[in-house]
Amino acid sequence: MHPMMKRGLRRAWRDSRYVQFGATSAHAVVVGPVDMATGSLLSLIDGTRGLPRLREEARVMGLPDGQVDTLLARLASAGLVDGTTGGGPDADAPRKRIGDALDRLRPDLASLSVVHPEPGAAMARLAGRGALRVQVRGAGRVGAAIAATLSASGVGRVDVLDSGDAAPWDVAPCGLAPEAVGERRDTAGARLVRRWAAVGPPRGPYRPPPGGPPRDEPSLSLVVVAPRDGLAVYAPDPAVSEQWIGTGTPHLYAGVLEATGVVGPLVLPGGSACAGCLLGARTDRDPAWPRMLAQWRSGRDATCAGPCDLGLATAVAGLAAAHALAFLDGDLPASTGARWEVSLPLLEWRSERLRGHPDCSCGAVGQTGEKRATGAGATARRNDRVSPARGTAVWELEGRNV
Repeated sequence: MHPMMKRGLRRAWRDSRYVQFGATSAHAVVVGPVDMATGSLLSLIDGTRGLPRLREEARVMGLPDGQVDTLLARLASAGLVDGTTGGGPDADAPRKRIGDALDRLRPDLASLSVVHPEPGAAMARLAGRGALRVQVRGAGRVGAAIAATLSASGVGRVDVLDSGDAAPWDVAPCGLAPEAVGERRDTAGARLVRRWAAVGPPRGPYRPPPGGPPRDEPSLSLVVVAPRDGLAVYAPDPAVSEQWIGTGTPHLYAGVLEATGVVGPLVLPGGSACAGCLLGARTDRDPAWPRMLAQWRSGRDATCAGPCDLGLATAVAGLAAAHALAFLDGDLPASTGARWEVSLPLLEWRSERLRGHPDCSCGAVGQTGEKRATGAGATARRNDRVSPARGTAVWELEGRNV
């Protein structure tokens, strides 16, 4: 193992004894007290030296035997150490990639290393993305951008489903190109995904060869519902999601309706509120809602471009893609069992916690879908009372002036 300090966290000395890793309160950690020799040793933990070399450097500095191992163990407990050979067998393939593939993902890798503190965890999760399959339903301004972002973030397979031909108003800097106008939306979406694919051979939606035997499809890890008509996100039809509820397939809604962006809910079948729960709750508050909804669904011209500001659509797509990636990486984002909305012109995000409805058969009644707090197995002592900044963790590294 060649340990290195997390490169995604900026380093600054608070004074002569305490050093802070990270500028933002969400991930910043202060360690100390640290003497001059140990501070110099910290600068050598950069991934270019193995443990034997680091132990030799420590002896030259006058540090006692065992100091390197103790220091690394406590720094790792604080989530500050990564390893150039960590992550297990699943991480070997992405680590061995050369050229643009891995270089393009280095910012993503650095981000994952900040969020997931265990050494090698970032590479393992990046490798895990490559084995996943996501389906994006919609190739408009929001859906196409989500599909491209997921593909460029290392998701191994992204299928884009939509009908009809691409219209001029479907074009967006992060989505379909102007050349796609007049082309079938699903075809244009598949080409977009292949263009931005970061890992593995470019793959679009699988189509078995004529007359050939069907191939086993990998199961869907997530369905992102991002139709061009934002009404299908703001007031999703429970009938559409029945198949996902039945198969236990997680699905996330995202879209824009009448200059209002929506991200969520992320539905965990049986664990968080679904489209049926949304409809039931809204009907309880407004008995006329189903009647109006039926008129809205049947009376709109499908060829009409709805109010969907490009900046708002891009923001919604970015947030939805980030929530999807957090889920695919093993976390439950804030859209789980909740819906986030933002409207022009003020653009102030607001969230609404959603509950399972007693009349819905999805089984989410009594479930919150909220993430439980989990520890990182740290052995160092955390002391929030002496935190110099709100939300910043302070780790007292016990031992000889460490």
